[in-house]
Amino acid sequence: MKKLNLKNILWKEGKYYVAQCLNVDVSSFGKTKTEAVKNFKEALDLYFEDANLSKVRKINCPIIVEQQLHYA
Repeated sequence: MKKLNLKNILWKEGKYYVAQCLNVDVSSFGKTKTEAVKNFKEALDLYFEDANLSKVRKINCPIIVEQQLHYA
């Protein structure tokens, strides 16, 4: 079995915690950090059951950058 290291982020959005993978388009949420991470792991497991590993983007040292947006 091969090992795959993924870069993930976790943040609070309103009353929920959101977990998202930067390497693939998978995310999940929960009322607590623990629940969000548990749900996220389940979502990743389901994603990788049938996923093509060539779709996994390599992410090295991600940096969070704030961006200001003006809109009408």
